[in-house]
Amino acid sequence: MSDLVYKNALTEYLEGFVSERRRGRLHEVLKERTNHMQLVLEDVYQTHNFSAVLRSADIFGIQTTNFIENRNKYKISEDVSMGSTQWLTLNRFQNHENNTKACLTNLKSQGYKIVATSLHKNSVSLEELDVSKPFALVFGTELTGITKDVEDMADEFVKLPMYGFTESFNISVCAALCMYHLSSRIRKEVPNYGLSEDEKRDIYIDWLKASVRKHDLIIKEFDAKYAQNNNV
Repeated sequence: MSDLVYKNALTEYLEGFVSERRRGRLHEVLKERTNHMQLVLEDVYQTHNFSAVLRSADIFGIQTTNFIENRNKYKISEDVSMGSTQWLTLNRFQNHENNTKACLTNLKSQGYKIVATSLHKNSVSLEELDVSKPFALVFGTELTGITKDVEDMADEFVKLPMYGFTESFNISVCAALCMYHLSSRIRKEVPNYGLSEDEKRDIYIDWLKASVRKHDLIIKEFDAKYAQNNNV
């Protein structure tokens, strides 16, 4: 039996444990999810910062966040993230010779443009950034910002306007402002900003799992029945 047949059968089985209202809500949110823009957090070390970024990502419908862990390991604060992690796709880059290069090379291989948040001399505003093609928005660590590796591999740089004496935003504030503005533009300017059907199918299964208590035992039971019925 094909993988698609299995996933469809598993989806139908898990839906039996979820109310119709809940299923409707999952589909409603899934419809507005996008991977047209992904997030990259490079060595962010303050727990409340990346937890707040993830909470905003969920709110603005940004499905995927990539963590680069060169020196700092990420740890979620559920009090700040408010459970958002169970609805997001989180990729960790932690065991490579250079995690930053590994992450950005991976994104480029998928067709993503690398856009770094920086006060670089060639930085453009959020209004000027071309959002027509998929891009990954990179945020650097607190205080020092993006590393030289990001700067070398970035295709574009973007900045927020600042009119006061302080020359930088808190990273979670910066990320929220960027996500609000850019996700709004994407929804207005990009016709097919949503997830692919394959992405929707896989994420929907993950969300059903997150909605069902003891889903691991339920899936184990399903797999046994599925194998028996299909001679797997």
